Amino acid sequence: MYFATKDLIKSVRHLPLISHLAYSDTKARYKRSMLGPLWLTLGAAIGVVGLGLVWSQLLHQDRSQFIPSLTVGLLLWQFISGTVTESTGIFVRQAQIIRNLQLPIFIHPIQLIARQCISLGHNLLVLVGVLLVYPQSISWVSLLSVVGFALVVLNLLWISVLLGLIGARFRDVEQIVQSLMPIVFFLTPVIYKAGHIGVSQAIIWLNPFTYFVTLVRDPIFGTIPASFVYQTVILMALAGWTVTLLFFNRHAPRLAFWI
Repeated sequence: MYFATKDLIKSVRHLPLISHLAYSDTKARYKRSMLGPLWLTLGAAIGVVGLGLVWSQLLHQDRSQFIPSLTVGLLLWQFISGTVTESTGIFVRQAQIIRNLQLPIFIHPIQLIARQCISLGHNLLVLVGVLLVYPQSISWVSLLSVVGFALVVLNLLWISVLLGLIGARFRDVEQIVQSLMPIVFFLTPVIYKAGHIGVSQAIIWLNPFTYFVTLVRDPIFGTIPASFVYQTVILMALAGWTVTLLFFNRHAPRLAFWI
């Protein structure tokens, strides 16, 4: 795993460059638009209002509790699904750079996650607005959400690298992932909570994204996630990074020929 580890270390040393590229990419996507990146915030706000009003009625939930929970879940889902969906083609879209510049390969997945973090930062304005309308009791437990988010990012990075390599070799992977993500959305406790009555717990907890959402959302509202949630996510990171580094070490030298 020497080649993979060396590439990862080199990429981390380029964090200032990665941050600049992520910011420039976000800015370029909304060039000449009146609101710029705030379109991300507007889109998230529309989603929260629409889903909040409809599903609070369908699930017979109090809006003052349901909408804040939905907001956090929806913003996290946009961050997670955006990262996973785009990761399948991340190396293909950066083909010219990979072929012509001697840059670490890990730079591109890290840049993707950095850009998604910027988008999430914009969308947090929606959460602030929701909490002003529906105030929630915030405690020191809420700080655990920062730890949870760090674990989520740690897992999303190896997922992005692995899917990126597989997607570069097999182009159908991108279409498969894009088709599956809407289904996974309803199997992830974004609209509802993991313990909601009438939802199969076995199906929910077999979904790795359930752990991601739980780690971040529950502490925000004063609930400490169960120990098995932390254990599962940490084991997922250890196993995922081991497999990814081995896969990267074996197949990354061929990446330029695949793209």
